[in-house]
Amino acid sequence: MHILFIVPYTPTPIRTRPYNLIRGLAARGHQVTLATLWQDEEERAALGRLEEEGIHILAAHLSRGRALWNCLRALPTGQPLQAHYCWSPSLARALGFEIRDSRFDVIHVEHLRGARYGLYLKSLISDPQSPIPVVWDSVDCISYLFEQAAARSGSFFGRWATRLELGRTRRYEGWLVGQFDRVLVTSGVDKAALEGLARISEAAKQRSSESASSFQLYPIPNPQSPISNLQSPISNLQSPIPNPQSPISVLPNGVALDYFTPSAGPRQPDTLVFTGKMSYHANVTAALHLVHDIMPLVWQERPQVRVWIVGKDPPREVQKLATGEPRITVTGRIPDVRPYLWRAAVAVAPIPYGAGIQNKVLEAMACGTPVVATPQAVSALGVVNGEHALVAEDPDAFAAAVLRLLDDAALRQALGQAGRRYVEQHHDWREIVERLEGTYEEAIVREKS
Repeated sequence: MHILFIVPYTPTPIRTRPYNLIRGLAARGHQVTLATLWQDEEERAALGRLEEEGIHILAAHLSRGRALWNCLRALPTGQPLQAHYCWSPSLARALGFEIRDSRFDVIHVEHLRGARYGLYLKSLISDPQSPIPVVWDSVDCISYLFEQAAARSGSFFGRWATRLELGRTRRYEGWLVGQFDRVLVTSGVDKAALEGLARISEAAKQRSSESASSFQLYPIPNPQSPISNLQSPISNLQSPIPNPQSPISVLPNGVALDYFTPSAGPRQPDTLVFTGKMSYHANVTAALHLVHDIMPLVWQERPQVRVWIVGKDPPREVQKLATGEPRITVTGRIPDVRPYLWRAAVAVAPIPYGAGIQNKVLEAMACGTPVVATPQAVSALGVVNGEHALVAEDPDAFAAAVLRLLDDAALRQALGQAGRRYVEQHHDWREIVERLEGTYEEAIVREKS
């Protein structure tokens, strides 16, 4: 197949989903054109490495000024700021020329931030004689994430920004589901959330005498009174009712099993590791929760336990956790997370809220590192408590699980081995890429019929 793959941010090993899907498709013989944005020279160099693997690159620079201007222009429209954040007129022009000059079998667009490019291209490929299906990979249901963050985020910016965006994002995501030939998400919970928003959108469309083709006709949320709009419209997400007519499919995240491997080297006793992009509000909240609520309980029993908080761009409140506390290390940007996963005795994922699949859990399990996680951190996985990981929610139970693992070397080894087997069986990128091929083929057949 000739695939146009649009990602609104440079695919890198950290942005594991597009990075592995694109490389996996190319490795299986497909012709892949990647259209994306870069923000610094490091990302530009990453695109050069992808080009060396035979992937055709269309790229444009997205400056912070341009992104800010996009958000300011979006404020009066009633659409989410994220839907405009990554818009680049130069990339859009390049895509227009590419569509005119090349014949693609399918177009893949990732994330809410990239959806506008998909809508733009759909307006250019309306010829019924040569239809091209457009697949939107939502990844997560952002509204579901925002509902949790607005109420529970430990980051002031996270609470403020998500409350501003919540109403806009609910309406927009519900509407977007009906605009594409297929929609992908990483978990059944996110699928149920998007289906709920789509039903609400369809009901609103039927009630309204105005055209639903212009999303700007929907009511604009009032950013001065966001609290009234925080109640979730979606219920029973853990046991959604199957909908065979739904355009939404689950395509889980995988883990690079040849890269994240167990190590034969020794682990450092009494060490915990928490990994992730530390500028992300859910990770900020988790880091604060770990240090303020969980670790005091652990230190009561084992005062020597150390905590490694590993990930790029930690904000000031996360950096301050290590001030005057030698048992806590905040690394900031690192070239490779694996040495920390290999050396730590236990990986922790005290995630209080989130959406989709937590890659930090998959990567730790792939490295054979035993994991203690909250239910929210493994809600999208088939992890069995006590078999693949220890799952605990409140601080007392979480601290008790950590102490149990630190006290029991045999349990640490058993969980580490079982975790590795789990990701090998369920989260191999090669199998996930094959499933994505099937989605493309179904969309192409349906579009031509």
